Amino acid sequence: MPSNFQEVNFDGLIGPTHNYAGLSAGNIASLSNAGGVSKPKAAALQGLSKMKVLMDLGLTQGVLPPQQRPDLSFLRRIGFEGSDAHVLAQANDTDPTLLAAAWSASSMWAANAATVSPSPDTKDHKVHLTPANLVSNLHRSLEHPTTTRALRMIFRDDSHFFVHDPLPDQARFADEGAANHIRFASAHDQPGIELFVYGVDIHDPTNSARNYPSRQTRAACEAIARTHQLDPSRVIFARQHPDAIDAGVFHNDVIATGNESVFLYHEQAFATSRSMLTDLASPLGKPLTTIEAHDTDFSLEDAVKSYLFNSQIVTLPDNSMALIAPLESSENPRVSAFIDRMIETTSNPINAVHYLDVRESMRNGGGPACLRLRVPLSDTELSAVHQGVIMTNDLHARLVEFVERTYPDELTQSDLLDPQLADRCVQILDELTTILDLSGLYPFQH
Repeated sequence: MPSNFQEVNFDGLIGPTHNYAGLSAGNIASLSNAGGVSKPKAAALQGLSKMKVLMDLGLTQGVLPPQQRPDLSFLRRIGFEGSDAHVLAQANDTDPTLLAAAWSASSMWAANAATVSPSPDTKDHKVHLTPANLVSNLHRSLEHPTTTRALRMIFRDDSHFFVHDPLPDQARFADEGAANHIRFASAHDQPGIELFVYGVDIHDPTNSARNYPSRQTRAACEAIARTHQLDPSRVIFARQHPDAIDAGVFHNDVIATGNESVFLYHEQAFATSRSMLTDLASPLGKPLTTIEAHDTDFSLEDAVKSYLFNSQIVTLPDNSMALIAPLESSENPRVSAFIDRMIETTSNPINAVHYLDVRESMRNGGGPACLRLRVPLSDTELSAVHQGVIMTNDLHARLVEFVERTYPDELTQSDLLDPQLADRCVQILDELTTILDLSGLYPFQH
């Protein structure tokens, strides 16, 4: 395989309807901040600042556009009629969660956009992407048509990319995307081991969470491994620990992460046997560096509050690694001490940490890793990507100016009844597609 590979992080641009509706069962941060006043402009600027930090570290950064929200077509599809104002009011009077679902900005968490298998792993040597159906939550199940369209516009060259249809919209194939997927390899350009993590197996109902729903199914993981043409000997399926799910670990990326041959996880992350580590290490061609956090280091509750495992581990141009962590991790004494010990330990390649302010996202239950979809690409593949979404200093500056000029400063739940705000959001997205050269992305543009 050629060595001119790099991992490109495609971050979701936080949309102008960023709000705290508390729609996500099992996401403790989302539930605890429900009904609060959100700050869409600050949220988007925090996300753009994060992208700029990674660019300045020498990494290639992409951006994924938000969804069209409010989704009035959804509300009309379930029987609300009349003017936009009447539709919004009817939905709120019937069930405020329906109104909130129509306004949700959760597509900001691009880790849920799709599952990605890079070309060194696939039989046809193409990059395979499967948009997640996200059927576990109503507000997120509305996303995949636009996500599929966006991915097919961005990864449009079918000589290099295969963007699949989402899996069937059915609970058996509930799929939450890359938030439950980790790829290990000796280097990004080498054939990898793809770890799929699930919470539900219809053939084995034991080890199920009791308090919160398990969102990813084994059937979905297996289907993606098949359609991505992965070598079965280089695929591993692991089950989330039910105690972790019940502690608020709604996706695996809240309790485990990895990069190349480094695996960072909490001891209560998985219900499957520890032989999984041997299964991961044996085909890599180099030792797997495991960094296991124990309860004696910090608890599951600390992990969920700090979102340490929702950090990004990135390989820098000098081949060292850095941890991109939320500020909340530095503010938890036990987690901060663990990070300090980790980066001081010479037995692993992570030797730096960058704490970033993504508090608006964190208050809704998403940290740095939630905001990005990782796509390993060769130079040739990267050149075939739609270049309008590849971040440059000029694009970053243009997006910052755009957000500062157009986004609302604050949103309350009562604002979701405002049809003028709905019109304003359409105008904002129309301008965004001009900036990113993605005209035709949104339903209103057809």
